[in-house]
Amino acid sequence: MIKISKKSQYGLRAMIYLAKNYKSKRVISIKNISEKEGIPFEFLEKIFSQLEKSGLVIGKKGVNGGYVLAKSPTKISASDIVFVLEDNKNSVNCALCWKKNKCVSKSVWAKVDLALNKALKSITLASLIK
Repeated sequence: MIKISKKSQYGLRAMIYLAKNYKSKRVISIKNISEKEGIPFEFLEKIFSQLEKSGLVIGKKGVNGGYVLAKSPTKISASDIVFVLEDNKNSVNCALCWKKNKCVSKSVWAKVDLALNKALKSITLASLIK
């Protein structure tokens, strides 16, 4: 079973929360998301820092500060979020394996990665809030 990190799980939940509020153009604070979704605040701050640097969210400073999606929920896929937040982009890291050039199972992991990426790309935030 492929393991998706807590960072990606929390990031997706937070982005879905923002997507639910997209039409209202309401700026949502990290504190609000943290409380509503049960995500540790400090961890969520780090996640949003990455999401903002990648251009998926826009941060607003100040007393009524927070975040909004940078584009429509129809244009943000689960793949966009996971790709930003995961350190290892592949299901199996072959980089340090001594058999990486002659591995008989390498093609299996490449197919798994392709299928997973295709599935994640097919899921938009809009489809998750219907």
